[in-house]
Amino acid sequence: MSNIHDKVIVITGASSGIGEATAQELASKGAKLVLAARREDRLKQLQDAIQASGGQAIFKVTDVTSRQQMEELAAYALKEYGKIDVLINNAGIMPQAFLAENKVDEWDQMIDVNIKGVLYAIAAIVPSMRERKSGQVINLSSVAGHNIYPGGTVYCGTKFAVKAISEGLRQEEAMNGTNIRVTNISPGAVSSELLETTTDPAMKAGLEDFYQVAIDADRIAHAIAFAIEQPSDVAINEMIIRPTVQVG
Repeated sequence: MSNIHDKVIVITGASSGIGEATAQELASKGAKLVLAARREDRLKQLQDAIQASGGQAIFKVTDVTSRQQMEELAAYALKEYGKIDVLINNAGIMPQAFLAENKVDEWDQMIDVNIKGVLYAIAAIVPSMRERKSGQVINLSSVAGHNIYPGGTVYCGTKFAVKAISEGLRQEEAMNGTNIRVTNISPGAVSSELLETTTDPAMKAGLEDFYQVAIDADRIAHAIAFAIEQPSDVAINEMIIRPTVQVG
């Protein structure tokens, strides 16, 4: 039986892309899922599909930029399932533009979703893991959290931050003996709706060309499942996953 079986797993950004693919993968291995995103119709469709295949899933419409809504999500998961074994911080946006364009609203949005959303989830969910001295936090960073490129400056900054948060959390929980495992996953080009968050026409055209090499989201879902499946005394701390033909 998979080590995933019966684990309660909260997934943010579950309505599409990596989040949706991960939900389907983990449900097939017997996880009890708590799906979170802003689009209720997509969450309901995913829940129905999982349940039709014999899986278990509940959902709650959640905006990760709201600390209150993240606290309500954690409370809902604990009320329904009694525990949270794994948090997957997957929600993210990727508007791209040169700094000179002064798209300050987009900078704010990226900081709110990509950084504060991760921190709000940790603040809401990890305390219950500490009480049980068991749990796992999986954060979705990006290859952009390792390499900086023109036009992606702020996005890269948010993903470097996710990587730093992951490593800091890992060290702190290891030092305090909570048995909480921390995994940072940095995907390269993956088929998803991320490109739709870029509003700059020239930048979007360039990204669309680059993403011709994109791999399917289920490739990342398999990696996430692998990290969860390890015995509790083993932590897969870092994974960088690119298409084989991706250069940067």
